Amino acid sequence: MYIGPTKWEKVESNGILRVKQNELHVPVLAHETLSWLVHRQGGRYLDCTIGPGSLASRILDLSSPDGIVVGIDRDKEAIAVARERLKPFAGRTCLIQGNFSELKQHLQSVGISEVDGVVFDLGVSSAQLARPERGFSFLTDGPLDMRMEQGTGQTAADLVNKLSETELADVIYRYGEERYSRRIARSVARARERRPLRTTVDLVSVIRDAVPASYRHGHLHCATRTFQALRIAVNRELEVLEHALRDAADVLTPGGRLCVISFHSLEDRIVKQAFRALSQGPDPCLSRLTKKPQIPSERERRENPRARSAKLRVVERLSGVRHS
Repeated sequence: MYIGPTKWEKVESNGILRVKQNELHVPVLAHETLSWLVHRQGGRYLDCTIGPGSLASRILDLSSPDGIVVGIDRDKEAIAVARERLKPFAGRTCLIQGNFSELKQHLQSVGISEVDGVVFDLGVSSAQLARPERGFSFLTDGPLDMRMEQGTGQTAADLVNKLSETELADVIYRYGEERYSRRIARSVARARERRPLRTTVDLVSVIRDAVPASYRHGHLHCATRTFQALRIAVNRELEVLEHALRDAADVLTPGGRLCVISFHSLEDRIVKQAFRALSQGPDPCLSRLTKKPQIPSERERRENPRARSAKLRVVERLSGVRHS
């Protein structure tokens, strides 16, 4: 998502980092996305994961003077930041706190039935990672929360402490593709018998003890995949993605573009399969503009290591049959 350079205060002896709050929000693959998305004057655009508004502000710049952006985000804090950031574009923006699984309803609520471009920038943002109290980061000490929509639904702590060992192992393997999922789940089950796991530090410690020493010191932090799995499960991210992509294709005007940036293979697989299904058959409604996904340049990966796994896929709306 909107992931940029991060300044850290210091590194604690236990490996937990304390972060400053002055994060720089730099959209990954921004130039590539904008070159596909805003390809004509003006227009109406739907940003399904608006975050702090970084990409939306660029869309509004490029589509001036009369282009508009409807922005959706599940995170009320992100909506508040975006609203402040986009004040210079007053009258050309509409921000909605909600789930992109209901994008059609959100557009209808503001009197729009079709748009000229849709963008999904999936995953977690640097702003969310930088807030320890949100519980997204294994590098900061905070509660095991991970909810995009604060105050509703189960937290990561609920899953970690309530799922059976087998269920937890399945979640970690399915959504994190973690090779040591069973060892980690077994270690969690033993640890929670002594006391519930409530914080990110609690979980990182259990994971570190569960995996081999070589894995603890690999190029990827040993908690990365487990935290990804829990975040996806908590927010049901993959369950609604395919449906949302089909709805996004439906609301595009002919010639409109749909751009999706994904950050791990599970997301990218869903995007790839959905785009293939909608661009094939006797009456396709989409044309794939990127036969293979675009990836960040070597320079972008060097300047922002978090961008290394990003993939951009783009399709264009034809005049095919629309879904109900």
